[in-house]
Amino acid sequence: MAITVAAPGQTRIGWIGTGVMGRWMVQHCMNKGFAATVYNRSADKTQPLVEAGAQRATSPQEVAAQSDIVFAIVGYPKDVREVFLGENGVLAGAKPGTILVDMTTSEPSLAVEIAAAANAQGCHALDAPVSGGDVGAKNAALSIMIGGDKDVVAAVQPLFDCMGKTIVHQGPAGSGQHTKMVNQILISSTMIALCEGLIYAHKSGLDVETVLKSVSVGAAGSKSLDIYGARILARNFEPGFYVEHFIKDLGIALAEAEKMNLCLPGLALTKQLYEAVRAQGYGRKGTQALLLALEHLNNIAR
Repeated sequence: MAITVAAPGQTRIGWIGTGVMGRWMVQHCMNKGFAATVYNRSADKTQPLVEAGAQRATSPQEVAAQSDIVFAIVGYPKDVREVFLGENGVLAGAKPGTILVDMTTSEPSLAVEIAAAANAQGCHALDAPVSGGDVGAKNAALSIMIGGDKDVVAAVQPLFDCMGKTIVHQGPAGSGQHTKMVNQILISSTMIALCEGLIYAHKSGLDVETVLKSVSVGAAGSKSLDIYGARILARNFEPGFYVEHFIKDLGIALAEAEKMNLCLPGLALTKQLYEAVRAQGYGRKGTQALLLALEHLNNIAR
């Protein structure tokens, strides 16, 4: 049976999780003409969207009851489970044919479980985690990695187009989450190198901003350097992506690697360093706060 492609003025969307990234992602969809019902545990975080025309719901179940396609981007796998499978979750309010889209970085096995539960109820589910942080969310330039049925992906494509620039269907349920683990593994050691390089430049007496003009355009350049270099120079450690959420992601990646009998020592080291960042009280700062832990390790006072 064909699945109707999302269209402005016809498809009603629901959105659960309107934090640092979700707030912008749903806003872009609304700007393209999609009516939205929104929910966040801290209701005040939905206020800008309500002022822009969204309806506020009091539970994920209520969101689903008013929506054709329900998106969520929340914190942890336990939150994902509660949002979709809980007593007052999305599936408790979803009618047959509803499409569930989890954009949280979560466990591949949970994505498979949600897809099976949705199918059993006559619904559909996609796992579609994203990369790009707050900047990508604000600029509608996210990379979206999708697991699930290709026809369902096609139906949701107009909405993905509102949020991202790189939208790739990776395979069946769980494939989006596995791809996001690859993304996080690649980022993890890059962040160590970025912070260590800047500490070296500072300690050697160089002007760090001048150094970046030289190294950012060659093989040492990276998206992490582009996004976080200026923030670090400004001592701006506010979150585009929370340290504590990155630790969660690295833990999922390590657990998945263990299931596959993989040894990933760089990933393990990065997680330990970020645990130190959290232990120093910076769990709600951005991932660039790794610099603070490395400065502390090297007795560098700034």
